[in-house]
Amino acid sequence: QVQLVESGGGLVQAGGSLRLSCEASGNIISINIMGWYRQAPGKQRDLVATITGGGSTNYADSVKGRFTISRDNAKNTVYLQMNSLKPEDTAVYSCVADATAMKDGLVSRNDYWGQGTQVTVSS
Repeated sequence: QVQLVESGGGLVQAGGSLRLSCEASGNIISINIMGWYRQAPGKQRDLVATITGGGSTNYADSVKGRFTISRDNAKNTVYLQMNSLKPEDTAVYSCVADATAMKDGLVSRNDYWGQGTQVTVSS
């Protein structure tokens, strides 16, 4: 199985910065895409950013130029640097990993999710 643990959320004033981290662990064989999603109260979960193993990135239009996704493949860790934060960025941020892992003696590929970390931006 694969476990994802996020850290780095918190409360920050508008215009401030936060850095989120998400480390994957377990019987991992390889990780393809890693990414971040967010869900605000009463809203659907939306894509924030993704990154491939080769470093290709994709961002939601709402965060382009403010957020930067990166990863350390040796540590199975993905990061989200968030600058110029706005109140509308307030949400629970969850990481996801498209991973191939050993499960019950078999190789399987699945999407694995972290538990989420709260980011609150005050105006």
